[in-house]
Order: sequence, then C-alpha cells, then structure tokens
Amino acid sequence: MHVTDLTVAAVVEREGRFLFVEEYASGRHIFSQPGGHIEADESPEQAVIRETREETACDIACEELVGVYLWIHPQTRQQFLRITYAGRFLRCDEERELDEGIIGRHWLTLEEIVERQTRLRSPAVLRCVHDYVSGSRQSDELLTGMLPLQHNVDRVIAKADLV
Repeated sequence: MHVTDLTVAAVVEREGRFLFVEEYASGRHIFSQPGGHIEADESPEQAVIRETREETACDIACEELVGVYLWIHPQTRQQFLRITYAGRFLRCDEERELDEGIIGRHWLTLEEIVERQTRLRSPAVLRCVHDYVSGSRQSDELLTGMLPLQHNVDRVIAKADLV
C-alpha cells in the first residue's frame, strides 16, 4: 500500500504567461507550477502562498480553487493528490533566495508549457493550466470540514479528478 503524497500548486497568470519553476527533482530536470507539501497546522491556501514565495520569490494572493487532482505514477504506483489554486500575482523580490534545488523562475506561455510536456513534473501540471484557462473552478466547499487534510486524504481523493 502506498501513502498518498498531499500537495498544493498555484496557477499564476500574468499578461498571458504562467509562473513556473525549473528544478532538479528525482534525478530529472523538470518544470512545474510553484507548490509543495502542506505543513502541520497549515491550510492549503497558506501552503500555496508559502510554497510560491519559497520557490519563486514571488508573492501571490490565493484565489479560487481550480481543482483537486489525483495522479498515480505509472511505474511506482505512488499517489499524488494535488490541490490547485488560482493565484493572483502581487510582486517578486529579486533579492530573495529560492528554495534549494530550484534552478529558476520562468513566465511561460501555454505554447511553451506544451512544448515542455515531456519535462513536466506530472501530467497534472498541464491539466491544471488547461482547466484554469477554460475557466473551470471547483467550489471551496469541496474541502469544507476536512481540515487538517492530512487526516482526511481518503475523503479528498473521493472528490478528486483522476489525471
């Protein structure tokens, strides 16, 4: 039995470009939206703001819930539950250091993201962008009564979109 990896991500658009991080992870050079794990006593909204700041040195306002996605790694069968929010760009601090392992911050067009499809962290990355662009949003009520999420992963998975 595999433990589900509970993560958050932010889809941040500015002038037709999306905020992405370039990093080394699991021995691969990949691209993804800013995001990461939810820490103890942290809401998903707080986690996505913190992770975006740590990985990109950019501040965002957490807005609508784009979706909740479940991706199962085809080789390892590890499950990744990704809670994705739309983030409104506020500012970047060019003096702030990025998290260890992060190569850089990029603003990519949808076409540039598609071109990097084989280098994305998972298929959920592109799915989140497509859902955001199409205007797809889920109700915040989806997660109501499930905090802390670490104790309610099975309930959240039951409501997730399989990628």
